[in-house]
Order: sequence, then structure tokens, then C-alpha cells
Amino acid sequence: MLASPHVIVFANEKGGTGKSTTAVHVAIALAAKGAAVSCMDLDHRQRTVGRYLDNRAETMRRKGIDLPMPRHATHDGVSEDFFEDTWHALAEGADFLVVDTPGRDDAFARTAATLSNTLVTPMNDSFVDFDLIGQVHPDTYQVTRPSFYAELIWDARKQRARADGTTIDWVVLRNRLQHIEARNMRRVQDALADLSKRVGFRIIPGLGERVIYREMFPQGLTMIDAKQFGAMGLGHVAARQELREMMAALQLPEIEQPTGVAA
Repeated sequence: MLASPHVIVFANEKGGTGKSTTAVHVAIALAAKGAAVSCMDLDHRQRTVGRYLDNRAETMRRKGIDLPMPRHATHDGVSEDFFEDTWHALAEGADFLVVDTPGRDDAFARTAATLSNTLVTPMNDSFVDFDLIGQVHPDTYQVTRPSFYAELIWDARKQRARADGTTIDWVVLRNRLQHIEARNMRRVQDALADLSKRVGFRIIPGLGERVIYREMFPQGLTMIDAKQFGAMGLGHVAARQELREMMAALQLPEIEQPTGVAA
């Protein structure tokens, strides 16, 4: 048990980056290791994380099985009191609080970012997504300046450091990497490396472009739940390895395991 929950916030003002899918996989991977995990979905319109975990609870009920299951709640998108009360309720007794935010500018998402210990910004390997955090020259693809969003996160980190001395670990997670358009991938990679030195984020690999991640949503399953798949194909094995590598790269704190419980 950690002294207080380690807060992991998934934030990106652009949709379609695999943010919610990644958040669910991280939460369940942590729960599978024996951690007490809570999830808060701040996107009351899409409610992807909330629906994913509702589907998981229904699968457990329907099949009579027991799966690693985080506590979860969805914010109403309006009430500050509801946000604070729900945050504190979910944080109580939790080792990790995983927060999913909307793919748009949102006041509660900004608040969550300032409260995070690990701030994860998923993005696809394209300059459309890169534009969220930085701008490049149209001919040379050299970084010209950080974006408004990068400056926003920079300010949030300074605010948190002044408040309690905490350093927010900002992680840019490269989702849906593909083995095509190698030149564009190299350009994005170089631009990310350059920008990371300027604004201080880490770059890690995320989850690939695999149909299996989307197919598991109706049952609320993840790659952690291998026993529910029966025979696993090569795609399943590769996806599980992606998840392991992503979890290791996040460098989240380890919790003490109860006697007799394996990590």
C-alpha cells in the first residue's frame, strides 16, 4: 500500500489518440499486480472508460468469473463539489488513481493535470498530433516553438512544484506506431526528441494499431485477461508484449505485495 495514491492523468486535447484505451489497460494491469486502483472518467459525454469498466463488471457477472477490477466513477462535467467529493472518495484507500480526460479543452482536466504525479499525453505518429505540443517549420520539420498546450503543462508543473514541491513526470506516449511511412516517423521522432529537451517530457512507446484492442471493449477485457481468450494468436502475444513494455517505461512506483501474492 502506498502512503497516498499515485495519480496518473491521461490528457490530450485531441481525440483519437487511444487515450481511454491506454488508461483502461494501465489501470487493469496495475490491479492485476495487486494494487488498489480507482478510475475517474472526466469525459461525461463519451464516458469510454466508464463504459469499458461497466462492460467488464457485466462480463464478470454473466460468466461468473473474478477479474482484476478498479473502482470507478464518472464526473458530471459541471460540478466542482462533485469533482472534489468524487476525487477524494476514489483516492481513499487507493494505491493508484487513474484519470481519463476529454479530448478537448476542459477546466476539470486542467485541474487534474496539476494534481497528477504522472501525466501521460498519448499521440499518434503524425505531425497532426504533434501540433498539439509543438510547431515545426514546413520545409525543414525543425521545431520552431512549443504549442499552447505544452506551455499549459509547463505552467501546471511549475504550479505543482510551488504548491508542494512535487515534480510531475510528463510522459508523451507514442501510440499506434506502424511500419509504414518510415521517413515521416523519423521526422516525428526527431521533432519529439528536440521538443522533449526544451519542455522536459519523456517519450515512451505505447500500444500499436491492433483491432484486438477495439474488439475487447464490449466485454470490458484487456490483454491482461489472457485466460479469457482461449488459444492466443501471434497478435495477442505481440499486444501483451507491447503492454508489458509500456508499463515498464511508465516507471510507476511499486507497491508492497501482501504475503503470498505474486507481482
